[in-house]
Amino acid sequence: MIRFRKIWLWAFLFGFVLFLLSSNSTQRSAWNPAEQWIIEVTAPIQKVIKQSAASTEDFWLNYFDLVDVRNVNRQLRSALDVLEMENNRYRELLATQGRLQELLQFKETMNRPVLAARVTGRDPAGWFQSIIIDKGTGVGLRLNMAVVNACGVVGRVVSLSKNYAKVLLIIDQNSAVDCLVQRSRDRGIVKGLSIEICKFDYVARTSDVVVGDMVVTSGLGGIFPKGLPVGRILTVEEVSGELFKKIEIKPSVDFSKLEEVLVTLEQDQL
Repeated sequence: MIRFRKIWLWAFLFGFVLFLLSSNSTQRSAWNPAEQWIIEVTAPIQKVIKQSAASTEDFWLNYFDLVDVRNVNRQLRSALDVLEMENNRYRELLATQGRLQELLQFKETMNRPVLAARVTGRDPAGWFQSIIIDKGTGVGLRLNMAVVNACGVVGRVVSLSKNYAKVLLIIDQNSAVDCLVQRSRDRGIVKGLSIEICKFDYVARTSDVVVGDMVVTSGLGGIFPKGLPVGRILTVEEVSGELFKKIEIKPSVDFSKLEEVLVTLEQDQL
């Protein structure tokens, strides 16, 4: 209690001194020694109090400004994320439209009916180079129907359910497609070797085959229509003592990016 009385006493004295200084300042311009001493003592205190008040005010105002800026930034980031998602979706739709347009143009060049299908996955067993498509017996698919896209031959149907089908790709080692060199008409069998390379077997040593030649389906075997692109010849090697040339081709289809395909149907399925 005594401590609070002392504080109030000092506050009263301090205020009284300031009152005297302010009242005397209108009567004369010069300070007496006592006033000078009081000014020297109280002025620094006033300066500290004023600076503290200004700092507190600035901090308080800046704090609320920062809170508002943080909220605005959060809203802008959310809006930017939404716009980025929309932009990605539109780009994907545009890419899909481009692929479907190519399929449509290729479909118009076919001399038999075809059915578009979407690739839904790869062979889950992993033993074969194959894909799963979202069409099956429910829409008329049968075993050994040819599957193609705008770039060329993809494979053939090897398994079926009502709504899905398994397609064995031509890059599988168990695949075999009767083909011929488009330029020279020399024949051979294209078999799978890897995802980027096939081999062109049983091409006679005397055949006219050079790097860059296009290999197309021969139409024999009753599966693939004649003249569909299969790939271009990468290497040609003549092995001493062998009856056939050792040839490798690069498939026309990029099997790492398959998304939509066409299944060739029979004429009676129009």
